Amino acid sequence: MKLIKNTGLFAAAALLAFACGGPSETVETTEAQEVAEAEGTTLTIQPEATVIAWRGYKPTGQHFGKIPATEGTLAVKGDEITGGTFTFDITGLKIEDMEETDESYGKLWGHLQSADFFDAENHPTATFEITGVEPFSASDKIEDMEQFQTENTPMAASELSPATPTHWISGNLTMRGTTKNIKFPAAVTIQNGKVMAKAGFNIDRTAWGLSYGDEADAVDKAKDKFIYNTVSLNLDVTAE
Repeated sequence: MKLIKNTGLFAAAALLAFACGGPSETVETTEAQEVAEAEGTTLTIQPEATVIAWRGYKPTGQHFGKIPATEGTLAVKGDEITGGTFTFDITGLKIEDMEETDESYGKLWGHLQSADFFDAENHPTATFEITGVEPFSASDKIEDMEQFQTENTPMAASELSPATPTHWISGNLTMRGTTKNIKFPAAVTIQNGKVMAKAGFNIDRTAWGLSYGDEADAVDKAKDKFIYNTVSLNLDVTAE
């Protein structure tokens, strides 16, 4: 596979500082970047095969689920991806660690939709727009960094990443009206007019204003009265 088009927008990227002052287990995050110019053939994502899986953590437990895709495209020129954009339905968010019929499901779903988290009434969708991609070389490493240790410490970056990444993808992620550029490893396959991409990475939710239970505000972490700022995401995209 040829190198996916590199827009050269990565030079200014820097790791976000962890909210409590140390390094985070999260992806490179910077201000929004110029979106890559889409050239070539436009492929349409398959919503039934495109999804963001999410997992949130607190010292006393975890919650996980999925956010469905509603629409999106990938532009392909030869065997290079030149651009792409995806839209995800925050109001369609699912929680998979409890039954929808449980009262606790409704309470958690409502809280996630509220202004404490996604503020879905005002921001019902999230978007991701590709700004560029560069090759994942044999010398590249996905470094795992320290986090506050509990029974539910967030998954490490190396655990989330595909076993054999092919590229580093950069793109503007917009949630809750805030846009940040993120960069993460992904495994990309282009074959017979079909593109499949898989990625797993962590983000610091507070960079997008999802600050409820911010662990930086925990005066005494031994009391476990906080929610980890780290959220794990698994992105699975199919377009043809």
